[in-house]
Amino acid sequence: MAHIRPRRARRVQLSTPGSSEKMMAKAAASDADHVFLDLEDAVAPNQKVAARGKIVEALNTLDWGKKVRCVRINDLSTEYAYEDIIEVVEGAGRNLDTIMMTKVTSAADILFADRLLSMMEKKLKLERRIGLEALIEEVEGMQNIDSIARSTDRLECLIFGMGDFSASMGISLDAVIGSNASYPGDMWHYARFRLVMACRAAGLDPVDGPYADFRNSDGYREECRRAGTLGCVGKWAIHPSQIALAKEVFSPDADKVASARRLVTEYAAAEAAGSGAIQVDGAMVDVATVRLLRSGILSRADLYGM
Repeated sequence: MAHIRPRRARRVQLSTPGSSEKMMAKAAASDADHVFLDLEDAVAPNQKVAARGKIVEALNTLDWGKKVRCVRINDLSTEYAYEDIIEVVEGAGRNLDTIMMTKVTSAADILFADRLLSMMEKKLKLERRIGLEALIEEVEGMQNIDSIARSTDRLECLIFGMGDFSASMGISLDAVIGSNASYPGDMWHYARFRLVMACRAAGLDPVDGPYADFRNSDGYREECRRAGTLGCVGKWAIHPSQIALAKEVFSPDADKVASARRLVTEYAAAEAAGSGAIQVDGAMVDVATVRLLRSGILSRADLYGM
């Protein structure tokens, strides 16, 4: 039986070390749409097991508001991944929205987590289904992205992880992760475009990855703009200072939202009076126009509480 994917705000995904109670508390109080508590790169190997308990405590005791609560696990080639899932879900499954998988290379990776979560949800009698998000950061993952995107309806989101992707490709970077360095064009264009296309075909959210130089607000805003132009719904923030910038770029323009609501209201009144199309400010508005507005800008505005 197919499940309907929940719609979640992902204009900004805030990276937060799962080993730091202080940073997790700050993340819970932040304005981020989505926070992922990290068990992978942000946590030293000798801290990974202890970090699981800290994450469980944070999920169960902090006030997360309306944020998407996510945990990023270690990749499946490590000794940690399966117990990352088991300990976090057993400890805080009722207060967890999604699990983010790392270095995904094939649909089999996603299906492993899907089957494990299905069994655990039955055993723990969880009323809400836990979603999956997947980082595409290896060459194999990008090559297999279509089958990954269509692997299970538990999958909600794909993220382009350009840091590890650069290493996997053998890209020579002379600047920070997420920037375009000295490349004459946009060196991430194809990978972003490919990821967005796979996501849109499968009904997933495409999200762009990190920009490491958090002091460079102009550079971060430009990378948000490029990702948004290609269809990404949001971007990572590795520092709280990036949250407002991402939300600004990935939110629909307030004036355009107001205009769209006015068009839909005026068309509804005209339709009730027997008209199939109307003119508003010199533009033709019909049922197709209203459908586009409702599924596009107004749908996003409602999701973001605008």
